[in-house]
Parts: sequence; structure tokens; C-alpha cells
Amino acid sequence: MAKAKTKIAYVCSDCGADFTKWQGQCSECKAWNTITEFREASSTSKSVNAAFKRNNQGGYTGANTGVQRISDVQVENAARISTGLSELDRVLGGGITLGSVVLISGDPGSGKTTLLTKVAEVMSQNMNTLYVTAEESLSQWAKRAIERLKLNFNDANFMLSDTDSIEEIVDQCLENNIKFVIADSIQAFESNSVDGTAGGVTQVKTCAKILNRLCKQHGITLILVGQVNKNSQMAGPQTLKHIIDTAIHIEVNDASVRILRADKNRFGDTEQVGIFQMTEFGMRSVDNPSRLFLSGSEEHFEGSAISVIKDGSRNLLIEIQALATEVEGEKSIRNCIGVSYSRLSLITAVLKKHGGIPTYYDINISLVGGLKMADSETSTDMAVTAALLSSINSKPLPEDSVFIGEVALTGELRQVAQIVPRVREALSHGKKQIFIPAVAYHKSMLQFVKAGQIIHPLKNIKALIEALN
Repeated sequence: MAKAKTKIAYVCSDCGADFTKWQGQCSECKAWNTITEFREASSTSKSVNAAFKRNNQGGYTGANTGVQRISDVQVENAARISTGLSELDRVLGGGITLGSVVLISGDPGSGKTTLLTKVAEVMSQNMNTLYVTAEESLSQWAKRAIERLKLNFNDANFMLSDTDSIEEIVDQCLENNIKFVIADSIQAFESNSVDGTAGGVTQVKTCAKILNRLCKQHGITLILVGQVNKNSQMAGPQTLKHIIDTAIHIEVNDASVRILRADKNRFGDTEQVGIFQMTEFGMRSVDNPSRLFLSGSEEHFEGSAISVIKDGSRNLLIEIQALATEVEGEKSIRNCIGVSYSRLSLITAVLKKHGGIPTYYDINISLVGGLKMADSETSTDMAVTAALLSSINSKPLPEDSVFIGEVALTGELRQVAQIVPRVREALSHGKKQIFIPAVAYHKSMLQFVKAGQIIHPLKNIKALIEALN
């Protein structure tokens, strides 16, 4: 009998990226000397099938349905069910699709288990649910769920397992007619149908394929937990993303705020973001996220300006604070927290050149709430400028004012994408004065203006300075 051929590949041990030949640096995660030779049996699908062929006593054999004509295929609309968390439902596209496979990743301590424990509680009220916790004992998991999170599971529908065997998980699902599974985590499981240790490329791929086939053939909904590498990217082989239906990552912005983003979603768009707040009783959906990113102080301070950013499909009000003080050393200091250093350098140069404002100060800029903006974010330029002018002049900005727009090197104020929804968001929060570039002003904005509210279209940086004097 001919010996099975092996496939030789080169895999990064840090991020799991695949390469056709060896190289010194991984082009994905930029790590050096992490690429090693990897040999995989060519018939991976046979290993997956073998995992299902457990016995001959009526157990599941994993038989395929075979080739069918398209006219014979029964087309069914994907049904959804709420996870009980409105922000997670938003990211998933309106609830989790039954029969889908979702991967949730995040840094240690980001709240993956806390979030999914709540989901398990909600699902146990509606269907047979299994939570597989391969990384901690059943006692540890139950203690956190019951004593700290104060959750109430439907004991008749909910089951808990600490196995790390993928074959045992398959058996448990089929024997107990499980319809919803949370597997924590994919890097902790092993299959006896292939060689290698848990977390290795072969084991991760094989276990994911086995669970994916189980779900597709038996209508089981699965949420996988995935670990991340040192760069906060999903660890393991990148082919894992091709197996799953939806990939969601949890970002940690500060001690309590968590932001969920989907970089793949077969049943919805990837523009939605979910915002949570970590509390002592678990992850809580934030219905009005703008409140998180505003100081909430009733006192009107100098050096504080509000803008509206677009995060995914959501418009969020954020507060930018600036502090300009006399230079204490030989060189002025520029300190930015959450705001792009390059954008601040551009704004100070424009203020000096086109506004006649001296900027030889020690400048500190901070974004309230722990958000971090990319260098490509320009919609907050006017707000940074206004906050800086307010601090330099020791004069608070107009009450309930919002600044939306980009500052160009020529001193002009330029429009930003989708400014009408941003203006509408600011007006809906009761803000009274909205400062925007004149080129972005449109009469359609007036339909959102209520009594006491006004929109100020400004042409350039000089017009902004005059409006704030």
C-alpha cells in the first residue's frame, strides 16, 4: 500500500502565516526567525472523516450527502436569534445566525469568557447548550458564573464540560442533542486522528474542520474562542478564518471599555462596531457610547472641544482636551494620548503660518475615554485646533459647541466623509453650535436643526480663530 504523500509548508510560529519557502522574517507579523518547516499529511479531509467514524453501534459516521443538482438543493433562509447583548447582536448583523460558526478573539483579560458566559446563560433558556471550558476547571468556571456574574442558567438545557478531546465534544453534542456550543478555546483542543500537540497548526486546523462539519450537518451553532499572539492578532493558521463564518475581535481601550469589531461576516457587514463596558457583574452593552467618551462634567473648562468621529457605521461624540503651557526646557514638548502626533504637528504649523498664532508651548493633547485615533483620521482637526486655541487664550469654547472638519496645509478647512450624519448626531445630543467647513455645508442639514441650534460654515483657519474670539 502506497504511503501517503506529505505536504511541506513553512509556518510562522508566532502568527501562523503560511509560506511556500523559508525566509528569515515573517512578512505578516514582522518577527524574525519564527518560520519553521511543517509537514502535513495531504489527506487532511480523511483525518476529519475519521474523527466522526466513532463506532458501528449507530453512532454518527459522517457520511456525505453526495453530489446534487442545484434544483434539488433546499434553500433555507438563515434564522437568527438574539444573544441577549444588543451590542454583540449589532456586530453579528442582528443576532447570531443559527448553524453558523463564530470565532471571537482578544487579548488575555479582554473579557472573552465573561462575554460568552452571559451568552451561554441566554441560550440555555431557549435550546440545549454546551459550554466546553478546556482552559480552566469546571469549579472555577461555575464559581465565576454564579457567584461573581450572578447568572441564572436553565439547568435542564445547560451542560458544562472541561474536555480537551475534539472527539469527546462531538460525542457529547450528538448524545445530548446540543444545538448551541461555546468552545473555549480552539488552541486547547486535540484530535486523536492527527499527530501534533494542542495549539499546533495541524491540530488547530483539524479540530476547526471537525467542529465546522459537525455544525453544518447537524444545525449546531458554534462560538469558538481564539487566542492572540503578542501583536494582538489571531494566533494559529490563517486558514482558520476560511473555515469560520464570522470573526470578531475584542479591543481593549482602557480599564473598562471594550470594542468589538468583525473583520469577516458571511451573514452581515463588517462596518458595525459594538461597545461594551466591563463591570463587576460582567460585560454590559453601552446603548449611548458617546457618553463614555465625554467627560460628563457640568463645569465649562478651557482647552476642551467636542468632535464627531465615525467608527464603523456609528457616529460617536468624543471630547478632546488640550493643555498649552510655557516651555520649561530648551525644546518644546508635544505629548499626544489617543490623538495622532503627526496631525498635531500639522495643526500647530498651520496655526503659526496662516493664523499668526505662536505655538511655542509645551502641548499636551488627550482623548477622553481611552479611544485611539489613526493617523488617517482628519475629522477631528478642527476640534484639536479649537481646544488648542482655547488653552492658549485661557478662554473656554462656546457652550455646547462641536467641531467637525479637516485642516489643510493651506489653512483651508476641508470637508470629511459623511459629514451630514455627523452633524445630525451632534444635533441629536442637544449641541447648540456646530462648526464645519463651508465647503461641506448643505441645506439638507437644516432639517435636523431645532430652536436654539445653529450651524457655522467656516472657510479657513482665520475664520475659525475669529469665530472663537
